[in-house]
Amino acid sequence: MRSLAGQVFLLQAVLVVLLVVAAVAALLVQANSSGAQEARNRSVAVAEAFASAPGLSGALAEEDPTEVLQPLAERARERSGVDFVVVTDTEGIRYTHPRPDRIGERFVGTTGPALEGEVVTEEIVGTLGPLVQAVVPVTDGDGTVVGLVSAGITIDKVSSGVQDQLPLLFGAAAAALLLSMAGTAVVGRRLLRQTHGLGPAEMARMYEHHDAVLHAVREGVLIIGAGGRLVLANDEARRLLDLPPDAEGRHVRELDLSPRTTRLLVSQRPAVDEVHMVGDRMLAVNQQPTDRHGGPPGSVATFRDSTELRVLSESAEAARRRLKLLYDAGNGIGTTLDMVRTAGELAEAAVPRFADFVTVDLADAVLRGDEPAGGTADMRRAAAAGIRDVPAFYPTGESITFLPSTPQARGYRLGHAVLESDLSTAPGWRRQDPERARDILAEGVHSLVAVPLKARGIVLGVATFWRSEKPEPFDDDDLSLAEELVARAAAAVDNARRYTREHTMAATLQRSLLPRALPGQEALEIAHRYLPAQSGVGGDWFDVIPLSGARVALVVGDVVGHGLHAAATMGRLRTAVHNFSALDLPPDEIIGHLDELVSRSDQDADEDGAPDDAVGMMGATCLYAIYDPVARNCVVARAGHPPLALAHPDGTVEFPDTPVGAPLGLGGPPYETAEIDLAEGSRLVLYTDGLIEDRGRDIDVGLTLLREALVHAGDASPEEACDVVTGALLIERPRDDVALLIARTRALAADSTAVWEVPSDPAAVSEVRAGVARRLAGWGLEELGFSTELILSELVTNAIRHATGPVGVRLLRLERSLICEVSDASSTSPHLRRAATTDEGGRGLFLVAQLSERWGTRYTGTGKIIWAEQPLPQT
Repeated sequence: MRSLAGQVFLLQAVLVVLLVVAAVAALLVQANSSGAQEARNRSVAVAEAFASAPGLSGALAEEDPTEVLQPLAERARERSGVDFVVVTDTEGIRYTHPRPDRIGERFVGTTGPALEGEVVTEEIVGTLGPLVQAVVPVTDGDGTVVGLVSAGITIDKVSSGVQDQLPLLFGAAAAALLLSMAGTAVVGRRLLRQTHGLGPAEMARMYEHHDAVLHAVREGVLIIGAGGRLVLANDEARRLLDLPPDAEGRHVRELDLSPRTTRLLVSQRPAVDEVHMVGDRMLAVNQQPTDRHGGPPGSVATFRDSTELRVLSESAEAARRRLKLLYDAGNGIGTTLDMVRTAGELAEAAVPRFADFVTVDLADAVLRGDEPAGGTADMRRAAAAGIRDVPAFYPTGESITFLPSTPQARGYRLGHAVLESDLSTAPGWRRQDPERARDILAEGVHSLVAVPLKARGIVLGVATFWRSEKPEPFDDDDLSLAEELVARAAAAVDNARRYTREHTMAATLQRSLLPRALPGQEALEIAHRYLPAQSGVGGDWFDVIPLSGARVALVVGDVVGHGLHAAATMGRLRTAVHNFSALDLPPDEIIGHLDELVSRSDQDADEDGAPDDAVGMMGATCLYAIYDPVARNCVVARAGHPPLALAHPDGTVEFPDTPVGAPLGLGGPPYETAEIDLAEGSRLVLYTDGLIEDRGRDIDVGLTLLREALVHAGDASPEEACDVVTGALLIERPRDDVALLIARTRALAADSTAVWEVPSDPAAVSEVRAGVARRLAGWGLEELGFSTELILSELVTNAIRHATGPVGVRLLRLERSLICEVSDASSTSPHLRRAATTDEGGRGLFLVAQLSERWGTRYTGTGKIIWAEQPLPQT
């Protein structure tokens, strides 16, 4: 044992050393490969950004460019982390340098391609060591190169983090070696104590000898511990006493033995050939204590069958077991309309009472809910059960193509059971997979019965019963029992197949039309429920749509009627709502566009002469609300839909008075909106009429129940509130779909917003930039300072030049993004275009689009707002 422990420790040490060497090598390779590329990318980015800075070409034309550019270059170098930012004229004479004494000298590097408008990158060895420098041209408005900008950074600065990881790596390796030494020592001492100094070979031989003797004897053997619990039972004892599979570890009184036998075993007194009746068997029982010679406390009991009518008793018992098996199978198979579960119930019912292993294979078409086509034996393993795990069997879920010579293929093709009494001499079965067949035979499996699952004349699959523990092969009686057992399961599988086909169609349609997951947003904490009707596909839907300015739109709708056409109408309306929301329209305009869409669709259907239920859209109701976390209000419009419920933070619940228009498609006056001020933590509850209405319940009663449920929910989370509401209002078998949306409001803190009024003077832009820089510094977002100033400079300058009225600037700091908004009184929307090389302008919005993650325009009652959203730096 000591040598084994030493070998284990040596192996662990070698593995730790190999892992450390591999990790160090990987770090070095990574540093060498990525350092130069990262240095190249950073130097090019800094040089291009500085070269594109507004006013640079004008500064080069000044009498003393160094006076203007030197402080700007040094500030850019410090913020970007590069080693130098150098500006030169077209002759290569430096205007800036980190060391002022080198200003006026000639730049060292390749400048020819840059003078022709290209970007040059090169690796050199300078005074700071190996570095990468980039040279970028500076052009004036006509595209003429008027100067050069070079930025460089040393490779060591980029890849210096690798050395910082080596001490941690070596420390972890040392800790792993110490833990290995301690674990090996503890395990070694415990093994020596428990094995009494025996080596692995001696222990294995002793165990094999004792196990072989225990299972080879034709007498039942029970070993009982000091507390009266069964420690071990051999196979013969299990058969004679009819012990349950989990008998070991249970108390003798829990084994359902006869009272006399139980008293003998519990007392652990010595007994010699005492006769006990166990069922129809007459057993001779011997018992002796195990602690006479220093052994553990307990006793050993042996049982020998001495009944002359043993054969007759076994036959009667076999018949009884078969009847009991068929009875239990009739009750236990087909409890659900799930094919895989039904196949599993068949396998579980037959193991171990009829077979040691059972595999059930169903045709792929059957698993999809279809009828199998043709006689090919392409199947998939649906279920398997056995007395132990045998890796040689095909695993559950694997696709199997049985060769025509196999019993499974013959049974599937002919439609009746096939018996293979001796698998070792069955060439057709072995030909399917010779290596797998050898492994199965090595597990002791020697006989099988393959029975097709046949219902209404259609073969759905094959159930295979395997025998290994019982030495007798399957016989004709077993064949008939297997056929009857499988026939009961086949009817259940066919019912499940037909249900699966219908259910799959309905479920697929519903999944494709309803939102699969809610989009990410920071203004609301949302929970939702969609509960289909008892039968059929409905047209209820809901949506959560993020809008600009951290706002969120909540939508709930209900299409009249049920069926595929109602579901299709719902899908078309959902798509239309998303398209209209992309335009950032107010709720009343979106509802109006939906009404026009439904009306026009119905008119087109009437002109074509098609019935209403075949073409066009059906009537529908809809509620559309927009929540603004900055203004802390909600704007609502609805078309024939039940009002939203509002649960205040203090626990009170109300249904705000919001104007209701006609349902979609009926026409009428323009839709109106209502604006509701909300406290932080309020809950907006949107729902469809299936939640509050039913044949036996009026809508007023439903609204009262909804109010009571929300009051009872208190300050529960939206998920918990959904459970409370559905539990209080839903009936057991609803006749209509139910869509429920509960959203708890969040407010954007005052210190997360910043607002500026900008005079109509281009000179005021610099003041706005300075104020923005200070606010970003206060938020700890200095990294976004450069890009944010460029975005705001472009948007504010455009507003001053091309718009009318006051110009406003607003910054919104969210959890994951920064939003910049510029408002003006003009309704003219800017358009992004690609400027030609000869154009003097037209690149501003392109720059905004490149620097921001998203940008767009929304219209207000007094003009428009142009916004741009940037992701916050990862921390």
